[in-house]
Amino acid sequence: MCIFTQPVIAVMDTNIFARLLPDGWQYLVYEMKFETRQDNAMILPVPVERPSIDDGSMEFISLKENDKFFADLNKGFPLAVPRTRGWSRGIDKAIDSDAEILQVHEVGDFIASYIPTLADFSRLHEQFRVPRKSWDQIPQYSDYGFAVFQLKTLSGKPHPMAFKFKSRLTEADQNSVFFPTVHIHDGEVHNLEAFDHALFLQAPEFDRLCGSYKQRRKLVSDNVTGYVRSKWKAGKFCDIEACQDIVDKDGLVHRLEMRGRKPNQDVLVDLRDIESSKQSSFLPRSSLFWIGGIAGIAGMKWFFDRRTSISHAGREVGSSPKEDLI
Repeated sequence: MCIFTQPVIAVMDTNIFARLLPDGWQYLVYEMKFETRQDNAMILPVPVERPSIDDGSMEFISLKENDKFFADLNKGFPLAVPRTRGWSRGIDKAIDSDAEILQVHEVGDFIASYIPTLADFSRLHEQFRVPRKSWDQIPQYSDYGFAVFQLKTLSGKPHPMAFKFKSRLTEADQNSVFFPTVHIHDGEVHNLEAFDHALFLQAPEFDRLCGSYKQRRKLVSDNVTGYVRSKWKAGKFCDIEACQDIVDKDGLVHRLEMRGRKPNQDVLVDLRDIESSKQSSFLPRSSLFWIGGIAGIAGMKWFFDRRTSISHAGREVGSSPKEDLI
């Protein structure tokens, strides 16, 4: 889920990258284009391992020098059209840096904070607090941790937000990758929402099972994974050094386009399922990741003044490598 703490005019062109590490930490990179009329921040709830502690369950990563992160990923798909946009003026810092409030981090062009529990929102600057009574209306996220990124502009497409967190989705018999894709843009939770997302995944399980690269008049998804696989390993088309270990140079990249009206759900990729049943599980099966028909959701109205309009931005054609690795 992405939540804005103040009303937004538009959100579009969302890109999300995820990679689960063997030690249970998961990388997450998030990028979108947005427009707002006032100082704003975005909140990303994630399923952190419990107990969650200050700066012990999440690490922020600056990609300020790598604003082409997703444009590079798209180069692995020769028919892909990378999208790039500039962004405009800055605003003054609004998150209180007093250690008694909450530790904050300068993460490139963002001011970021990790909120271990819902109760810890009281330690964040008042402008960016979420009332507990509002969170009570969405209990699915009652035991999540939260990454908060203050936006330094009122519009544009800033460089990607990046962090890694200690995931609890690798505990017991789980081995799942999490994408935050539930969104609330008008103060209400709808069963269906307009999506404008591209998900990028790296997973050895997908690499082992997917077939050869398929390119006809359009890119074709793999029969086993349900995702489109890159033509090359990531090291061929990504600046691995600039990615700061987020991207595995020896792995393929798998992409899923989510465009149009779809179920308003987070995406949970069960890596055990993909290997055992050879069927894609990119849509969640557990109600843990479904928010629909929640009574009292009108309490979230304070987030927004008007419904977010979602539109598609123009695209610029990017180059791609010429040599096949796989």
